[in-house]
Amino acid sequence: MTTPWGELALTRFPEDPRDRLRAWDASDEYLLRHLADEGVALSGTVVVVGDRWGALVAALAAHRPVQITDSFLSQEATRANLERAGAAPGSVRLLTTQDPPPGRVDVLLVRVPKSLALLEDQLSRLAPAVHEGTVVVGAGMVKEIHTSTLQLFERILGPTRTSLAEKKARLIFCTPQPSLDRPANPWPYGYTLPDGIGAASGRPVVNHAGVFCADRLDIGTRFFLQHLPDSRGSQRIVDLGCGNGIVGTAVALANPEAEVLFVDESFQAVASAEGTYKANGVPGQAEFRVGDGLAGVPADSVDLVLNNPPFHSHQATTDATAWRMFADARRTLRPGGELWVIGNRHLGYHVKLRKLFGNSQLVASDPKFVVLKAVKRSSG
Repeated sequence: MTTPWGELALTRFPEDPRDRLRAWDASDEYLLRHLADEGVALSGTVVVVGDRWGALVAALAAHRPVQITDSFLSQEATRANLERAGAAPGSVRLLTTQDPPPGRVDVLLVRVPKSLALLEDQLSRLAPAVHEGTVVVGAGMVKEIHTSTLQLFERILGPTRTSLAEKKARLIFCTPQPSLDRPANPWPYGYTLPDGIGAASGRPVVNHAGVFCADRLDIGTRFFLQHLPDSRGSQRIVDLGCGNGIVGTAVALANPEAEVLFVDESFQAVASAEGTYKANGVPGQAEFRVGDGLAGVPADSVDLVLNNPPFHSHQATTDATAWRMFADARRTLRPGGELWVIGNRHLGYHVKLRKLFGNSQLVASDPKFVVLKAVKRSSG
């Protein structure tokens, strides 16, 4: 990536030479170019929110910015890209969306996230640290910035306007008004599950901002909850890509002897899963882990993996994440262990499962979704 401060070699995480998706886009370039062209004083505390793969903080490392991200993968990419850029160790402070934000913000740079709720939560959490002199600039591709996006900035921080589009990217300029009578942050948000979905019927759910379908039960998860395996005894079970933890909690409610590992790359998701599990007073054992799939989980150590894989990476549609999740599951399952997957019919997950496991069984289907089961036949 070419920046006003030089060339940067950037990669996504995990690195894959076959991956054609870049670690930056035109909105990153537009934002950095604006900062240089307008001579924005990058002094005081510079906070970068939602930096996808670390492109922004790698370019601005000399100004010792603070990065706030919901993504473990983004944080790992940032570490690698900072090292590749020769940034001094400790020059960038890496925070998650679950960490307390800085107490004062002098420059606030926001990569607009896909989730409007996550943007609302982050702006609400940062608003007390913003003052009249704070420079606030948002950035995103034109298709990511809507009237509702601008209204959020306006309602939480102050008067907002946008730039002209360049290379299908746009900037957002906001003039902070600390005296603004802003609404209370509605996150985290809770609701009660409907009846007719098995062990989780009528149970409470906790959702932090940015988690998929945070205000209601999505139809895919509802279908999965109606067709979960009958788990019995002291099994080790993984809710892989756990989201708000409804699936893993339902299994734990049905089998209190199970030990459930909740895993997601989203800090917001894992916090939600832990909140959901604790709100239900489940007597069993549970572990909550933010990470890259099942990295770090020993081979042949798991009895059951439950998975609803995402098929998007930010705005890009890709099956790479699902493939890696399935491969992780096969490695960590014991012989005879099972992977259960919920997915849209058109995604063709049965083909991938047959390639990896040598088998795939249709458990249930409706016009939109399928529940598939694959069994690990041998070690390795």
